[in-house]
Amino acid sequence: MKTVKIIGVPEHFNLPWHLAIEEGAFEDRGIKLQWTDVPEGTGKMCQLLQENETDLAIILTEGLVKSISQGNPSKIVQEYVSSPLLWGIHVAANSSRTSIPELKNDKAAISRMGSGSHLMAYVNAQNQGWDTTQLQFEIINNLNGAVKNLSSGSNAYFMWEHFTTKPLVEQSIFKHLGDCPTPWPCFVIAATDSFLTTHADVLTHILEVINMYTIEFKAIPSIDRTLANRYGQKLEDIQDWLTKTEWGQKQLTIETLDKVQERLLSLKLIDGIKKPQEFMI
Repeated sequence: MKTVKIIGVPEHFNLPWHLAIEEGAFEDRGIKLQWTDVPEGTGKMCQLLQENETDLAIILTEGLVKSISQGNPSKIVQEYVSSPLLWGIHVAANSSRTSIPELKNDKAAISRMGSGSHLMAYVNAQNQGWDTTQLQFEIINNLNGAVKNLSSGSNAYFMWEHFTTKPLVEQSIFKHLGDCPTPWPCFVIAATDSFLTTHADVLTHILEVINMYTIEFKAIPSIDRTLANRYGQKLEDIQDWLTKTEWGQKQLTIETLDKVQERLLSLKLIDGIKKPQEFMI
């Protein structure tokens, strides 16, 4: 039995992995897949890939592209979620602000530098026509840190996946001002170069299993109820999320990779455009 370490955020997108693990689908192929939740998100996962603390990661596309561009010895092995991620933009529930333009001069609360919340703050600022060189940040580590930060009087705004934060909006912890979707497929599967060098055959089996699960995922009886129960969501919110979410089973296209690189370069978050083979197998 080959042990493989994999990491991802503790969110509903990753339920196909947990179902496959629980049902023994990887063990049937001689693979013991060890899943670890990383609530800190993409910035932390990039660090774990860089340090060879994991073999695989389910990670935000823009965060991984930036990290690889800056020398992370990892590769994109395929898309995981091919639809955009809907980033909700939030302030404290008692804030007087009611629209995104009012946030122009405020700090953004982010999990860490290089995280999705960090990079998407730049994308949102550029969408709004703000001077992105003037952005300021407060590091809050994870979602719980954002709750503590905004609830304790910080005037920062916070960007996180819309449906994950929706219960906090309904509990009057956050106020939701709007959304900023990613302009590309949101999640990819990443592997370290060292894992690819030594266990390419194992990766093939892992991808075959997870692709089978994601192709069939929406057809699982009562999957909406399972998701709502496991992730503390309202059934109607999960049903809405399922209509907006598509899983991918193919490699990211070169056109999409170039689009991500060009956007990051325009935001001065990377130094230049690199060739596709730097990023993808």
